[in-house]
Amino acid sequence: MIISESEYKQLPKEQIKDGIYRSVVYTQNLMMAIIDFATGPWNEPEPYHSHPHEQIAYVAKGEIIFYCEDRPEIHLKEGDVYAVPSGKKHTIKLLTKEVRLIDSFIPIREDFLK
Repeated sequence: MIISESEYKQLPKEQIKDGIYRSVVYTQNLMMAIIDFATGPWNEPEPYHSHPHEQIAYVAKGEIIFYCEDRPEIHLKEGDVYAVPSGKKHTIKLLTKEVRLIDSFIPIREDFLK
């Protein structure tokens, strides 16, 4: 599948929570999720979660603190990247009002498909 910029801009955005939206592009084995947050800054991080998927995330806008079990917390800003191995508990805390994360998952997150 090849997707153009105009097609990308027309991807459906799923509202995850108030002020948090996600759109996805995927192939048979790889998924990219664009998540836009407009709810920061947060006083507390989201609850930890884990999943069997490998994940790499790019901070496209804003600043966050990234938390991952067995690792020190990391302050990340626009242009930074983090990776999460399969099964590791992790979470984030927004430091700015708006944040955009671009997450890649392998295999695809079936739970993100409607």
